[in-house]
Amino acid sequence: MPRSIKLTSRSKQPNYRPKVGQKTFAPKIGKHVFVDPSAQVIGRVTLGDQSSIWAGCVLRGDINRIVVGKRTNVQDLSVLHVESNRACILADDVTIGHQVTLHACTVKRYALIGIQSIILDGAVIGEGCLVGAGSLVTHGQKLKPWSLYLGRPAKFSRSLKPAEKTMLKNWSHRYLKYAQAHLEGRYERLKAED
Repeated sequence: MPRSIKLTSRSKQPNYRPKVGQKTFAPKIGKHVFVDPSAQVIGRVTLGDQSSIWAGCVLRGDINRIVVGKRTNVQDLSVLHVESNRACILADDVTIGHQVTLHACTVKRYALIGIQSIILDGAVIGEGCLVGAGSLVTHGQKLKPWSLYLGRPAKFSRSLKPAEKTMLKNWSHRYLKYAQAHLEGRYERLKAED
């Protein structure tokens, strides 16, 4: 069971580069986690209870750590990586859309990162923040909670409406159902013929 994680975009520990003779780093997986067989989860990665990592994702926790919170979903073809002095931290109940790149950043609870967005080193995505599809959040940028950001570079568009806030709080629960169906084997894969 993963330990409680304090959200921070900078690692409080020294570099994670293995020293000669140091043991290897292995992922830590919580309860009822779905990791698609085509995903790559490498090194110092913690996956919280009921999180889901979908087809073709790469989570490479080699030189620092990656934390995926409880009930957080990382959708198809997304990439998460780190810097030696910055971890990649996703809080509980976060939704990461398809083909998103997250690099050494922090994404707080209930945030939704839209399809093909890029979030760069040291950026902090506020609680309940909605980052529109295709947006670029630049190095060190801090996004306000419960706000909509759009564009390249991402700019504040407006505060979220009450209905949008409710939607974000419930979005990750949709993926709990999808992940459960996959865990139960409801969807067969096409297999290459021998």
